[in-house]
Amino acid sequence: MTVSTVRPGIERLVSLEGAAEASGAKAAGKQMRWSFNRERSSTVAAWLFCVAALVFAMVVVGGATRLTGSGLSITEWDPIMGILPPLTQKGWAEAFARYQHIPQYVLVNRGMTLDQFKFIYAWEWTHRLLGRFVGLIFFAPMAFFVLTKRLPRRLTLRCWLLLALGALQGLVGWWMVSSGLTKRILVAPEWLAAHLGLALFIYSFAVWTGMEAWAGRVQRSEVFLTPVWRRWAAALVVFIFVQILMGALVAGNQAGLIYNDWPLMNGRWFPSGYVHGGLFSTLLHSQAAVQFNHRIGAYILFLLVIGFAAACLSAPAVGRPVKTGSVLLAGGVTLQAVLGVLTLRYGAPLPLSLAHQALAVIVLTLALSLAWRIRRN
Repeated sequence: MTVSTVRPGIERLVSLEGAAEASGAKAAGKQMRWSFNRERSSTVAAWLFCVAALVFAMVVVGGATRLTGSGLSITEWDPIMGILPPLTQKGWAEAFARYQHIPQYVLVNRGMTLDQFKFIYAWEWTHRLLGRFVGLIFFAPMAFFVLTKRLPRRLTLRCWLLLALGALQGLVGWWMVSSGLTKRILVAPEWLAAHLGLALFIYSFAVWTGMEAWAGRVQRSEVFLTPVWRRWAAALVVFIFVQILMGALVAGNQAGLIYNDWPLMNGRWFPSGYVHGGLFSTLLHSQAAVQFNHRIGAYILFLLVIGFAAACLSAPAVGRPVKTGSVLLAGGVTLQAVLGVLTLRYGAPLPLSLAHQALAVIVLTLALSLAWRIRRN
């Protein structure tokens, strides 16, 4: 056999091997891309952050709805037909007539004109419409991501849970409204706190899941923080969450309209009207108790956050991102404390009250981001 007859065979073999390697590399590339997309997705993260931003807007609009006394203006829950406001003079007259039968109108707003009713109706209608919009913005993209298999598998259950919590929030919102339609002139403070608490839980869950979608699975850094850091960071998140709920009780009882001196309460360190009935009634319905508890919670939170930031700054094992996050959280809590005192001193005006509520959510976001960062170290 001559060289001329062997050479074509060798060349063909080399060609086949090269093609096989190229094909294998291409397949491996596809596998790597598939694996990468299953671990993380910046598109899914952007969607979840958008949902969280809308929930944040709902919290602010909900605060304005409460502060303007608008939350009981729509006395029915109609998830479908309620999308549209009254479109005729007859429709407005019927809606106003329904409102005139509840205690808030009889005892507080008797003599209100139709134009005044339209103003408070607009706030509550906007709040409900925004809630429906959040549901649409969540469900439609999620259906697309699930059907096209673009949703990271490890986040699928979390997204379904978010969807269920959103549906539950609609029910909780109506239960809150219905608590003020028969025997009260305002919604029950405990239902207001539950409604806000669930909204904040949905917001926090969306933010956390969005960060997970953006970064992928946990990749430990070279410097490993001991579990005590993660426990303290998680405790701060929980404490801030509870502190916001105590603020909701202050708002629900209109306790920001009394005891407007600081640091004393009507000239006393401990308010004389703290006890109001039994334990449940005192903690949830006593104006003195809810404001005092919120104040004490703020003092404790301030000390804990400042101490945590100092510990982060002095610990060699803590990286720069965590140090920066702890300082930002300390700054946010400090600003929130100052804003809280100003809101109290000026009798809870609308601009300061809304700013106080919005900054509370921002502080919660800073705590979540810090806890997430520490967890991944």
